[in-house]
Amino acid sequence: MENTIIPESSLDFLHQLKTNNNKPWFEANKPKYLIELNHIENFAGALLHELSKTDVLETYSGKKSVYRIYRDIRFSKDKTPFKTFWGGSFTRATAARRGGYYFHIEKGNSFLAGGFWGPNASDIKRIRSEFAQDPESMQKILTSKSFVSTFGSLQGEQLKTAPKGYDVNHPAIELLRYKQFLIMKRFTDEEILSPLFLNQALETFQNMRPFFDYMSEILTTDVNGASTL
Repeated sequence: MENTIIPESSLDFLHQLKTNNNKPWFEANKPKYLIELNHIENFAGALLHELSKTDVLETYSGKKSVYRIYRDIRFSKDKTPFKTFWGGSFTRATAARRGGYYFHIEKGNSFLAGGFWGPNASDIKRIRSEFAQDPESMQKILTSKSFVSTFGSLQGEQLKTAPKGYDVNHPAIELLRYKQFLIMKRFTDEEILSPLFLNQALETFQNMRPFFDYMSEILTTDVNGASTL
């Protein structure tokens, strides 16, 4: 099906926008932008449809998942008005299904990611208390064959030293240092444009589930394992 394929023109438009990142050029080329946006929204819709067969998501359509192309430049030194990538996300539904799936399509810099970008202080505290008591459960997920072959390793910002209340020699110190909990897989332009990419994207997101499910379990229980929902 055509709407499951990202055409090369969608990457080419981004490349042109990168060298002409100004409002007059964008307005003159807005019809072209809308055509390419439609391709991305259709692809996102197809991916959302397939992913919804195995997860509960509160994102209702491919169109709703795709981010606006306009940059928020109010607090940025970079005043270029437009993003030079297609980006979007699918949010896991209900309090019991925490985290979200993210896609980033850009010439030479495409990736799929998931996880917890900005957990609040209480969530980080709860996660660390679990890792401190039982690091093996998360380590088992992070060292599984499917995780390593797909994502490599857990990513995200880390403290340079031990978090407050933990010893620097704690056996789970590497996990305890994380402030973000992210996983990511990169794709080449050739992979993005391939008819196989929809299935590869779906498989990538599905391989996030053990990580998501365990993190959701942590964040919806107290230190004794009792539900907080």
